[in-house]
Amino acid sequence: MDQGQAIRLPSEWTEHERIILFDGVCGWCVKWVGFVIRHDPLGRFKFAPLQSSPAQRLLVTLGLPTQDFETFLLVEQGRIYTKSTAALRVIKLLAGPVVLLSLCTLIPRPLRDALYDYVARRRYRWMGQTDTCLTLPPSTHRRFI
Repeated sequence: MDQGQAIRLPSEWTEHERIILFDGVCGWCVKWVGFVIRHDPLGRFKFAPLQSSPAQRLLVTLGLPTQDFETFLLVEQGRIYTKSTAALRVIKLLAGPVVLLSLCTLIPRPLRDALYDYVARRRYRWMGQTDTCLTLPPSTHRRFI
């Protein structure tokens, strides 16, 4: 899939400007979502676990695997981003010094994605898997699809 590829989204996704689709059983991914929520005071991002029915339908539409997830997805204004590009686009819109990490876009994408893939292959080993739901304050529940 090309980064930033424009796609025709199913109608349930068109009302949201930015959606992060993440592996809901990955400890690393769940922590990433919590990090984004804490650093996104304007609530720019919505979230959906890749295991959810709406996300599964989107993955089928995109021709992406519906199991054994290799990346999280960022759906932004009708475009799809994956791997390091998705992560850096998210970071660019967060609050605080963390936005400085968005300078990593100066690193060629193949190198960034190689590092992303290295971490992704080891994420369960390093951060484990969870079979419980992400616990967040009720005020954040509206941000999940």
